Amino acid sequence: MTGTATERPVVFVFGSVNVDLVCRVAAIARPGETVLSARYEQLYGGKGANQAVAAKRCSALPVAFAGAVGDDDLGRGARRQLDDEGIDTASLATAEERTGCAFIAIDEAGENAITVASGANLEADAAAIDPQLFRKSSVLVLQMEIPLGQCRTAAERMAAAGGRVVVNLAPVPTGLTQEELASILAVSHVLVVNESELAAASRVAGISGGTSQETADRLARQFGLTVIATLGGEGVLIADGRGTTHVPALPIAVVDTTGAGDTFVGVFASGLAGDLSIEAAARRAAVAASLACRKIGAQTAMPSAAEIDAALANP
Repeated sequence: MTGTATERPVVFVFGSVNVDLVCRVAAIARPGETVLSARYEQLYGGKGANQAVAAKRCSALPVAFAGAVGDDDLGRGARRQLDDEGIDTASLATAEERTGCAFIAIDEAGENAITVASGANLEADAAAIDPQLFRKSSVLVLQMEIPLGQCRTAAERMAAAGGRVVVNLAPVPTGLTQEELASILAVSHVLVVNESELAAASRVAGISGGTSQETADRLARQFGLTVIATLGGEGVLIADGRGTTHVPALPIAVVDTTGAGDTFVGVFASGLAGDLSIEAAARRAAVAASLACRKIGAQTAMPSAAEIDAALANP
């Protein structure tokens, strides 16, 4: 394991915190349509917070979180939830805006439609992060629910400190330019995308045509990093510029896909911090993401280290 006795590896997530309002419907509403649900659940989420929880549950390694919540009941509850998971929230700021909120509808097939009100997430500030988190033994995890410029600043600071950076291009920022994409990937080590995000990133990068495998390979070569594409039930594709590798998903009965991608990213980052190879970390993360589809919700469905180990031992 990297680091010393006084400098343990850290998974450091800089990202969003939301409170999720979740309902189940027969079919997701189309434009102009109203659908009814018998009830809803209030759950804690946000891609950043989800990834931090996933990383913490799957390993004994320290996990730190930076971002912003509002000075409101939802924000206090979200902070308490992260604290209860054992996550370091010293760099989670309190902003003037209200805490972010996500509205999630899940249909009978387990697919979802999500609308996010960003709120305090737009005030996340890389300058407010504890400088001690930027170090060689850290793995920084970023997503796109906070300002891209702040993500880039954090990535630059981590790269300068010799640590590794994992960028989850989710959701793809509206109006993302090739220059903006190149600037953050230049200081990143791994790009994680799903199929639609892979297609969007390739368009922004000027790559056209080809299969997912060919697109991921060209992205990896163009930006000099590893590209990991999550393909749902088809597993995971890894492209490192020298070739591609396929990692299968764990066959399960899907209940809800919400948070599966975040589970993958958090468990993958924890694997990297724990000195697993990229392929081994992705294999563990793919199993964890599959397990997360067995229950409703994001954080509520994320598996423990014991559950992941058991699934890996008995595929």
